[in-house]
Amino acid sequence: MNSISTILRTLILLIIGAIMGIYVNNTMLGGRRFIFNNNDKLTQVVRLVHDNYVDSVNIDSLEGQTVNQFLQNLDPHSLYLPAQRAQSVNEKLQGGFNGIGIEYLLLHDTLFITQVYAGGPAAKAGLTGGDRVIRLNGKKFSGTHLTPDVVSQAFKGTKNTGLSLGVVRPNTEKLIPVTVVRGHVNLSSLDAAYMINTETGYIKISKFASTTDRDFQAEVKKLKAQGMKKLALDLRNNGGGYLSAATAMADEFLPAGQLIVFTKGLHEPRTDYFSTDSGSFEKGKLAIMIDEYSASASEILAGAMQDLDRATIVGRRSFGKGLVQEQFPFNDGSAVNLTVARYYTPSGRSIQKSYKAGVEDYHNELSNRMQKGELFSAKNNMDDSIFKKPSKYHTLNGRKVYSGGGIMPDVFVPADTVGLTRLLYDLNDRQIFMAYVLQKMQPLLSKYATYESFNKAYNVNDRELTDFIVYATQTLKQLDSQEIRRSKNNIKLYIKATAAHFKWGDNAYFKTINQDDETLKKAVAAVN
Repeated sequence: MNSISTILRTLILLIIGAIMGIYVNNTMLGGRRFIFNNNDKLTQVVRLVHDNYVDSVNIDSLEGQTVNQFLQNLDPHSLYLPAQRAQSVNEKLQGGFNGIGIEYLLLHDTLFITQVYAGGPAAKAGLTGGDRVIRLNGKKFSGTHLTPDVVSQAFKGTKNTGLSLGVVRPNTEKLIPVTVVRGHVNLSSLDAAYMINTETGYIKISKFASTTDRDFQAEVKKLKAQGMKKLALDLRNNGGGYLSAATAMADEFLPAGQLIVFTKGLHEPRTDYFSTDSGSFEKGKLAIMIDEYSASASEILAGAMQDLDRATIVGRRSFGKGLVQEQFPFNDGSAVNLTVARYYTPSGRSIQKSYKAGVEDYHNELSNRMQKGELFSAKNNMDDSIFKKPSKYHTLNGRKVYSGGGIMPDVFVPADTVGLTRLLYDLNDRQIFMAYVLQKMQPLLSKYATYESFNKAYNVNDRELTDFIVYATQTLKQLDSQEIRRSKNNIKLYIKATAAHFKWGDNAYFKTINQDDETLKKAVAAVN
């Protein structure tokens, strides 16, 4: 064994052998005999490597890689989570964490606050968007090779413990001392909720967390008070979350006694989930927006609403994840997310796409869909072989629905083939829009008292677009002129939307970004 990869392959074979009841009692290494018991071979082999391997090995990393490779041979969604990732995943789904409650951008080795969570510790201490954190607990903080990990370790901590910050406000150089007491920070799973017109509300859900149903009920109450009778629910880019959150959300739209979803597996007997009589939006018209990134819990909700003819599904075929994971934690904070069951929509269809060709092929499936043109035309959308077969599944009112690869929408909306370029992705990924707003647009934003006045009066002109492109070249050294032309309108839109987000928050961002959104237009038309 002369490489780490060889060790990994050997360990995986040993694990598989243990599970299948195949083992070798006598193993010879360099003339030394090691006697393995039939049980717990992985632990023993890892100890063997630690005590005898020719070079130093990071055992924690090796063990995690080995477990993960084994799990990935089962299905693409059974995963090993290192401690930090497990904590991050759980915090997002549990609805909060202990910290100070800010969003930030690292720019020129300085932390710029971009958003302060309402009611959180940072807001109570008087921190605002645009503040720069220069000092922390009496020591220099800016210019110390900051990374997201460094910031996370510095700001998160035990509840009721204090942080002493030295901050500089926009357009000044005066250092202001601020004391922040760490506390629980609530993370809403709702990105936005507002009225599109006098009768139609819009709600965007980013994940299905433990607080999603409660957050949804609160926003529905507010929107009903503003006259909402119809709802466009946005599940695009929602990768899922808790099964219980998805069933609770479905319950909001249904009368009592209707089957929402059922799950079953080899070690999990069939479990049915039914609606109750506690729904907050059982009567109004409903459209649900999905896309190729809507997965898992999103598909549970969309699939149930489609099968029960409760909503019109608008957009593009969803991801196709119909597997249910349960998390099994270890003492060191790491965990295994293990698939324990499959879920089925009320009509009995499984939405899980095939993973028989392996994990790599599974993760490339979306790229293959793009290459076939499925995301760009309604005809190509239906040409996939899995949807050409006769379907035995029907909705409550008898409409044909499909199984085996995601939720097929009732109303297809093609993806943007012109404005969505690699350049636009890079500008977003490198957070150049927010950096530009922080460094160039704060004086302009100070002229507007409300989002409504800003949205009505301000649009990005060609001169400002040129200024932005010049600014972007400081980070992205080579910009494709053809992609600039193709993405021109989208770049202008994202500049305005990011400025609105910085000054007025999430609702302002989505109000701006959604103004010419074709999927939302089709969703609104579906409920009218």
